[in-house]
Amino acid sequence: MFLDKIYLSNFKNYEEANFTFSSQVNCIVGENGSGKTNLLDAVYFLALSKSAIHSQDALNINHDADVMMIDGIFRKGDKKHQITCSIQRGQRKVLMHDKKPYERLADHIGQFPVVLIAPDDTELIKEGSEGRRRFFDGVLSQMDNEYLADYQHYNKLLEQRNSLLKIFFERNFLDLDLLDTYSDPLVKLALRIFDQRKNFIEKFLPIFKKHYQILGEGREEVEIIYESEVASDEFVQEFRLNRQVDVKAQRTTKGIHKDDYVFEIDRYPVKKFGSQGQQKSFVMALRLAQFEMLEAFREVKPILLLDDIFDKLDDRRIQKLIESIDNQTFGQVFITDARPERTEKILENVRAEVNYIRTK
Repeated sequence: MFLDKIYLSNFKNYEEANFTFSSQVNCIVGENGSGKTNLLDAVYFLALSKSAIHSQDALNINHDADVMMIDGIFRKGDKKHQITCSIQRGQRKVLMHDKKPYERLADHIGQFPVVLIAPDDTELIKEGSEGRRRFFDGVLSQMDNEYLADYQHYNKLLEQRNSLLKIFFERNFLDLDLLDTYSDPLVKLALRIFDQRKNFIEKFLPIFKKHYQILGEGREEVEIIYESEVASDEFVQEFRLNRQVDVKAQRTTKGIHKDDYVFEIDRYPVKKFGSQGQQKSFVMALRLAQFEMLEAFREVKPILLLDDIFDKLDDRRIQKLIESIDNQTFGQVFITDARPERTEKILENVRAEVNYIRTK
């Protein structure tokens, strides 16, 4: 599977542009601010129907326009798939497969799997639990459409329950029967999502450890511990007993939206005790494990996006990555770099076909 070509209209700094890609390695080079990351984000957007950078779709529209469009051709074997995404300010996003609109955007997720390795990946370690949940939910959503449907339904119910709790607080009033119309399905979904996450991390962990051992040359032990209140046998009862607390807080204080994944190295938190190099190896191993899991589940190699990583990784880790490219561990690869001469030197002995795209 690979992306053959892409057309951009009023997407970020691109008023109109066409690009044709190699099925192997594509290097997007140019000065900072010329649109390298934006082109990478367009590929990500086409695969996942959203930006890796902006949470609000309208922020991807060129400032001087009201409508943006991304149109691309994916190839799976001998078959072509045209994916078109358009956004008009103030209206819903439209995503089409071979010119037919999807009934649900969720049906598109995972059809063309993608893995992004970006400079800010170490924030997975340094920041709070929300980013770590987002990472693992993103992997699971590309693998399992049922999980994505459960996750989206949970978040919708959570938002509705929180709105109701706020109304109860403001009016100094509590209708338990009404609250339970949201609480009961929320709890059922929480239990199901917990099982899905627990089963996933059991499969993900050995693959992650394998990649870390390769990157870190086996010098330390790493661990990921999935923590959830839902794991308690008393969770259902505790959730119900917590209703008064929720009203005072004006939000749902228990559930899988509070889960966390604890990252450890030699039994100590990576955030506090991991060196800069160890943290980089940790997040790189997370991404490579994501790639391997998606490949095994979807039975195609995901598209690998490497955004400005040569500035962030040391020579040894870069060499490991280039070896994987040379060994055809990956399928189609996109690399951005502000220094073309550096990229050319790093890739000079790679046997894969290398296509250079220069942004202005």
